[in-house]
Amino acid sequence: MLGKIDNYFRNQEAGLKMRSYRQEVLASNIANADTPNYKARDFDFKAAYEAARLPLQTSTLATSNPRHLQPANKIDIFSPELKYRNERQPSIDGNTVDMDSEMKEFTDNAIRYQSAVTFMQRRIESMKTALTGQ
Repeated sequence: MLGKIDNYFRNQEAGLKMRSYRQEVLASNIANADTPNYKARDFDFKAAYEAARLPLQTSTLATSNPRHLQPANKIDIFSPELKYRNERQPSIDGNTVDMDSEMKEFTDNAIRYQSAVTFMQRRIESMKTALTGQ
């Protein structure tokens, strides 16, 4: 029973955790807007979310040597792979933070995070309604 409830909320949980982490990354970019040679970072939310939704591998491959590596298709939803942003307007000090772009992304991510929280609350309310019948 608990496994089914966990599966019911897994997608929203992954989305909320990744949105929260992205907010931290974008805030770090904004905070370092005046730091010389700072390179703005971000991650592809869509690709990371799709990878996090893939079923986790539960079985292991047969190996003939204990040093053989096992495939890892698990995505760490707390810290997806960060990439450097492409420079839109070069600056003299080597900083690649574009404040207009960062503020737009920060605001967009905040709105999407809030909507994800609202959807999660609605799912919890519908689950409570289904369980209690009220």
